[in-house]
Amino acid sequence: MIQSRGDGHVHLADYRAPAWRVSLAELEFELDPAATVVAARLHLSPDADQPGQPLELDGEGLELLSISVDGQSLPAGRFVYDGHRLTVHGLSGDCELATRVRIHPENNTRLEGLYRSGSLLLTQCEAQGFRRITFMADRPDVMPRWRIVLRANREAFPVLLANGNPLASQDLGDGRHEATWENPHPTPAYLFAIAAGPLERVSRQLRTAEGRDVEINVWAEPSDVPRCQYALGAVERALRWDEKRFGRCYDLDVFNVVAAQDFTMGAMENKGLNIFNARYILADEATATDADFLAIESVVAHEYLHNWSGNRVTLRDWFQLSLKEGLTVFRDTEFSADLHSRALKRIEVVRLLRARQFAEDAGALAHPVRPARYKEISNFYTLTIYEKGAEIIRVLHTLVGEETFRAGMDRYFAENDGKAATLEDFIDAHAQASGRDLSGFARWYAQAGTPTVSIAADFDEASGDYTLTIDQATPPTPGQPDKQPLVIPLRYVLYDAQGAVISAAPEADAPVRDGLVELSQARHVLRWRGLRGKPLPAFNQGFAAPVKLQFDYGVDELARLARLERDAFNRWDLIQQLASEALLGDADAEAATGALSDALADLLADAGADPAFVAECLALPDFDTLAEQVAEVDVQGLVGRREELLDRLAEDQVERLQSRYESLAAAAREGLSGQAMSARALRNACLSWLTRLDPEARLARAQFDAGGTMTERIVALRCLLHFRAPGAESALAAFREAHATDPLVTDKWIGLVATRPHPEALDDVRGLMASTWWKPANPNRVRALVGSLARSNPLAFHRRDGGGYQLVASQVAALDPVNPQVAARLLGAFESWRRWASPQRDQAREALVSLQGRLQSPDGRDLLERLLD
Repeated sequence: MIQSRGDGHVHLADYRAPAWRVSLAELEFELDPAATVVAARLHLSPDADQPGQPLELDGEGLELLSISVDGQSLPAGRFVYDGHRLTVHGLSGDCELATRVRIHPENNTRLEGLYRSGSLLLTQCEAQGFRRITFMADRPDVMPRWRIVLRANREAFPVLLANGNPLASQDLGDGRHEATWENPHPTPAYLFAIAAGPLERVSRQLRTAEGRDVEINVWAEPSDVPRCQYALGAVERALRWDEKRFGRCYDLDVFNVVAAQDFTMGAMENKGLNIFNARYILADEATATDADFLAIESVVAHEYLHNWSGNRVTLRDWFQLSLKEGLTVFRDTEFSADLHSRALKRIEVVRLLRARQFAEDAGALAHPVRPARYKEISNFYTLTIYEKGAEIIRVLHTLVGEETFRAGMDRYFAENDGKAATLEDFIDAHAQASGRDLSGFARWYAQAGTPTVSIAADFDEASGDYTLTIDQATPPTPGQPDKQPLVIPLRYVLYDAQGAVISAAPEADAPVRDGLVELSQARHVLRWRGLRGKPLPAFNQGFAAPVKLQFDYGVDELARLARLERDAFNRWDLIQQLASEALLGDADAEAATGALSDALADLLADAGADPAFVAECLALPDFDTLAEQVAEVDVQGLVGRREELLDRLAEDQVERLQSRYESLAAAAREGLSGQAMSARALRNACLSWLTRLDPEARLARAQFDAGGTMTERIVALRCLLHFRAPGAESALAAFREAHATDPLVTDKWIGLVATRPHPEALDDVRGLMASTWWKPANPNRVRALVGSLARSNPLAFHRRDGGGYQLVASQVAALDPVNPQVAARLLGAFESWRRWASPQRDQAREALVSLQGRLQSPDGRDLLERLLD
């Protein structure tokens, strides 16, 4: 890829294969926090189709100490290094380039490349961090094998880890030692990793389905090692699941995982050495919630599953990013669904899509899953790439079925193993396996925006003919005013007057099978002949496609479907629709409120219902989800209506809530079993509703004092703080003191303070930023305080005086030179600012305009330009 056309963008259409290949990269590190020296030998070969091209290697801010080719030092006239790129002239055939550079890990606040985190030295190279370590063609289609030698002071760095398999270690004398690692698989530089420092581990030995003996290690700083056992088990569960579900076996002798307190991302799938944000590794019942445990298992699985969908088969270029991320999110959600509850996992995913990804698709930062161009690739690690990308894979899975999808995956892995692939390679593998023309399916990757599927019904009483007219449309997005129809699998079911499913197939102008129609045009018509009465339809069971669905249901019809629907996801969704109608409807709002209350009463009274499912139904659509359903967002009005509805529903259901809260007490104490987690989910949902009716918050205080798990205590503390209960501050002080030395638990209470649903929470955030609790160099702390305010506290972020916008903008400016990626992520909170009602819209624009000329990083400048365009 090259930057061209004078617009500062990298364009997909400009892709060119690398002029030079690297077959082997040999690196030697003299590790030191203040000044690390890296010696590199790159074994190079020119591309036969591009003869005579100079060698161009990426290198960001490196201190070049020496450079030679085939053992001969290069004179100054043969090379140029401008601080960003090294260009070497006069090379004509296979050769070995040797360089020595000096870098400074302890000054690296960007947390890209090699950096210091407490007593550890760690790396983060995706997407373009390796160039901050040494010179390399830092692009995913350059895939050398690797041999890595690490040398360091033994006392300061007793453990030396790198990619691949350990080959040798030795004592060097003078208190120093050395470790040699080899990665035999062709791997791009973005998957390079080292970790060094006073680490200890938990380990497990196992044998893969192919008969390879593998050692799994989860490493952390010594005091944190006892909290690594759950993550260790999650690695094994992911490994066994991938063997069984996808036939993929692990391919090295060791699999190492390292927990890092300072890490910009959630985790990184480096070949054989995954480095994780500590929040996705460290857990026990005293410090982690049930949600933490499930997130750890999911993220551990995600990174492990990348070993095939991302590592063994990687990307030709960064435009294909969703080929590894979207595909692996699909795989990790299937892992969680297979191990736990498929319905609950689906609800979790759809909540995130509707609250955040749909907003991204409709805002200033909308972009296709495979964009045609970008300025800064780090800004495209988005929910669209990950979550919508996964939903597109699910569309394909629905279209072809599980057996054929597995055959397509087998073909994709076999044909592209050890290669850098494209989305065309992926689609072609599935087209070959299924025998289908998937060219229309590929449009999902090229178009931004969330499609709307609108359905109109007509019933002829005389003939019994029932007709569904189905239209699809995708709204214009930045740079894409016109959209083409997409291939959308739409599930449906018709219920008759007695609640039985109508099994007759319709006449259709689209493929129909087993209650699923494949939409591919702007309009399709389904028609049933000779029905005895008007049916009641339900649509999109399991959320088979990421669309917004419009059908003119009456409140009575929604209520009836909520009782009839056999698909658990759709039953939840119908209750969500009732809640939206109660909050956003006009004439039917009162009726919807009554129907919603009745539906919740039925659920609370149903002893056979999964308590965790009932808890999900009690969680009404959040602010972001509701905001996506209105043309102009009146923040205070929307929040106020939601709070009033919750108060009324709590009053309606108080006896049932109290009964379920008490009846689940024993089950909630059963550790980490699925039954116990489910019981705690509903007990905590009931507690939140009951606290609304108790100004003294006696139940919440009792649970906080007696709670045996972090799940129980943190929810009780949230109730005390968010409802301004007597004793809330003393409870917070006790919690803070009990966990003062644990940064991850500290992030929890800080997040509770930042999300108090009151405008005054902004002042609390300012106070914390003036205290020793504020650590702007730590991404987790920034997310806990500023990110929670911006993303999860609409009353404080959208405060009428504009102070929330000003605070976030000021932190973007302050953090931009420290960690540009973290700063840029904060800007995402403004993605929908044009839809906010006045005066918020004008205040938000003022805050954004104030950043013009103040951001130096390409990350921040790119997003700001797109927000204000």
